[in-house]
Amino acid sequence: MAKNVSPSALTDKDIFDLRYARSHGDLWTMLDRLYGAHPGYAAFQDALDQALRSAWEERPADLKRLDMQRDLEPDWFQRPEMNGYVFYIDRFAGDLQGVIDKLDYLKEMGITYVHFMPCLKPRPGDNDGGYSVMDYRAINPAFGTMADFEAATAACRALGMSVCLDMVVNHTAKEHAWAQKARAGDPAYRAYYLMFPDDTLPRQYEKTLVEIFPDNAPGSFTWYEDMAAWVWTTFNEHQWDLNWANPQVFLEMLRTMLYLANRGAEILRLDAVAFMWKRMGTRCQSEPEVHMLLQALRAACRIVCPAVIHLEEAIVSPEEMLPYLGRGEHDGKEGNLAYHNSLMVQVWSALAARDTTLMTHVMSSHFPPVLTNATYATYLRCHDDIGWAVTDEDAAAVGLNGFLHRRFLADFYEGVFPGSFAAGELFQHNPETGDKRNSGTLASLAGLERAQESGDPAHIGLAIDRILMGHALIAAYGGIPLIYMGDEIALLNAYDYRDHPPHAHDSRWLHRPKMDWARVEMARAAPDSVPGRVFHGLTSILARRSTTPELHAQNATEVLQTGNTALFAFARRAPTGSLVCVFNFTEAWQVIPASWMVGHGARQLHDVLSDAALGDRHGAIALPPYARIWSR
Repeated sequence: MAKNVSPSALTDKDIFDLRYARSHGDLWTMLDRLYGAHPGYAAFQDALDQALRSAWEERPADLKRLDMQRDLEPDWFQRPEMNGYVFYIDRFAGDLQGVIDKLDYLKEMGITYVHFMPCLKPRPGDNDGGYSVMDYRAINPAFGTMADFEAATAACRALGMSVCLDMVVNHTAKEHAWAQKARAGDPAYRAYYLMFPDDTLPRQYEKTLVEIFPDNAPGSFTWYEDMAAWVWTTFNEHQWDLNWANPQVFLEMLRTMLYLANRGAEILRLDAVAFMWKRMGTRCQSEPEVHMLLQALRAACRIVCPAVIHLEEAIVSPEEMLPYLGRGEHDGKEGNLAYHNSLMVQVWSALAARDTTLMTHVMSSHFPPVLTNATYATYLRCHDDIGWAVTDEDAAAVGLNGFLHRRFLADFYEGVFPGSFAAGELFQHNPETGDKRNSGTLASLAGLERAQESGDPAHIGLAIDRILMGHALIAAYGGIPLIYMGDEIALLNAYDYRDHPPHAHDSRWLHRPKMDWARVEMARAAPDSVPGRVFHGLTSILARRSTTPELHAQNATEVLQTGNTALFAFARRAPTGSLVCVFNFTEAWQVIPASWMVGHGARQLHDVLSDAALGDRHGAIALPPYARIWSR
């Protein structure tokens, strides 16, 4: 009879072996299919197995304890106390030590998820805002060292904050050591990238590729005379696409991911994942192999560092985005987080149109009420531009012309549409396709800049209410709400980017202002000031969210029909009862029958946000401009 082994007798090796057994199939089934026919597959298997074991042996004890805690609490990132904040280190606090000094501010706001925007060592000069990385194992010297990064992640962890770090997976900078060896003629490293001796294949690929930056980086390939080769450069000339069909690329990138996880990164934001696999005759985006790669990377992390989750950055249509959260054979096995780009676009669309018909259709037609081991990162804006991802099919379903609606939104948020409240700029206008994208801070797009220029208190109040309504919506919809730095104090567009040559060509710097700490102190000291009203309003929303169990991401989100095109509504269906959330997208007062609220589950008619009763069961509930209610 086998002797029982007490849990206290488990060794590190035992724990590793148990986790390896748990994820073995998820890892190797994918890798066999991707690389099994490769002549070096046997050696790759041995090297990968050793990489996993070495990374586990090197993992610090405190992170191994966190691994165990999160194995026991796998829903940790789905809980309502998860509130995110996103910033560029230099623009927020100068350097990593400065970030540590400002953590009390984030704690005050109720932040538990902190995204350090790209801080790995970039190429000098133009580097796509830090996404052109020349060394994945070094920190940008302007921000500090890897030891400083470890100190910052430890300080965050001590305060209950998880650090998100960008891991660019589609490409490296052309200055990366691998690229330099490839450029010098090393055939092993040339195989890390996609290189062609003439333009025959590149021209064939380009027939179906979509240009990402047509204004300043047209085309998807670059000719290098010194190599006598074309290199695949999807984004910019200085960003060389990796060849993920080569198993050595998988091995190298996984080693890097595990290295960063062992330095304290708890969320790896995998950048540009949609582009990882190339296939002739397609857009070379979201190919089936991409999801196989991502499942394998996730499985490897579950073996070595299960405290770490993956945020997969794919700004694509709903049907294309959902697989990044695991669908079909990858259900529950791929990404844990993905940006809810559609929700963001629909919020801005409904605000401009004062009509939620399209929003209600899109959100009810394309998204499941709950996800397996995954959730959304919800947001109103990010460091990037806003692309108007409204399909012709969705527009037609509600009687709109897709092209004209997209054009309306671009004009509205550029501020040139008659009656627009917004102040923004265009980004990457493509005259051939009519595609227009927009830049602008949240406050300026929401109307605060123009309202303050006019000095009209009523318009200022409406702009503030748009900001708070939007945040109340993303905090309740389902997922982790992400606040972009400065939005909590209503920072406006930073037009001085035009005077800085490295940024002048890229209007996205319009909405990347430096943090204004004097404005923070004003917000704290003067709750009735504009920044104070936004700061205290947003802080209150996040505090209410953290104590509202219905907002756990495992509780279904059901989009509701209100019969009023000014309103958008959904219910969060928890085992203990429902939370019904209603939002007014117009400047006009609206009403909704109390019986409608009760019928959809708000039996208490009590607003969690204001902690106030909404009225009796038989009357009508009045909703002021840009109202937001979470009703039990």
